[in-house]
Amino acid sequence: MKTFKDNAGRTWTVCVNVDAIKRVRTELDVNLMEAVEGDLLERLSTDPVLLCDVIYVVCRPEADAQQISDEDFGRAMAGDAIEHATTAILEELVDFFPRGKRRVLHKALAKLQAVEAKAVEYAQARLEDPELDRRIEAALSSPTSRSSSSQPSPE
Repeated sequence: MKTFKDNAGRTWTVCVNVDAIKRVRTELDVNLMEAVEGDLLERLSTDPVLLCDVIYVVCRPEADAQQISDEDFGRAMAGDAIEHATTAILEELVDFFPRGKRRVLHKALAKLQAVEAKAVEYAQARLEDPELDRRIEAALSSPTSRSSSSQPSPE
């Protein structure tokens, strides 16, 4: 079982088992079994709202025991809490499957994480590129941008 902390300081235990998979399927119409041959791993890692809904339903027995509503749970999920929750649910979901499928899913998860890391690196490099600053300056100082913003409107 994996754990994560929300922004309210509460620790949540993520346990993916048949009962949790049934709850998610019934309440959210999301089939966690699609992690094997579908795009569920990618969807969960890129859609924080879906991710939080799934985690809340997986953690529902714990939330009910603490009398924490879906809304209260959602209010405590942002920033790093979402990153930690993503890791917890994806790793727990992968660990749910038998050894053969688990090995494949561990590889798929590692590839997904590598792609996401490269995308962040690429975006950061593009934003730090001096050429971008030159293009922005050129666009802001070009006669067309000044004249189009200072032209009187036709009456």
